[in-house]
Amino acid sequence: VQLVESGGGLVKPGESLRLSCVVSGVTLTTSTVSWARQAPGKGREWLSTIYSDGTPSLAAFLTGRFEISRHNAENTVYLRMNNLNPEATAVYYCSNGTAATLHSATRGQGTQVAVSS
Repeated sequence: VQLVESGGGLVKPGESLRLSCVVSGVTLTTSTVSWARQAPGKGREWLSTIYSDGTPSLAAFLTGRFEISRHNAENTVYLRMNNLNPEATAVYYCSNGTAATLHSATRGQGTQVAVSS
């Protein structure tokens, strides 16, 4: 399994970004993919999961601002992030697993998101 993230960048507070995670080696309809982030000096934080049947799960503190989705034909999972604040500055990773396997599952190299005015 390989995962490649993209879509990060520098944005201003209140702006939006959509991150992409291209998955190869497995199909999304038989796999679970999660997004997590790691801010400087902090541990990895689970954000969202999309299960093989397409059911999404989102960390409670992100409700209304972030959304996970996928495009099965392109084997890509997205994380739409709205109304970003400086606390969202982190490296964002996707992984082939759930919150429970956050530290052991295969993950990508990450994409940097910086939120600053």
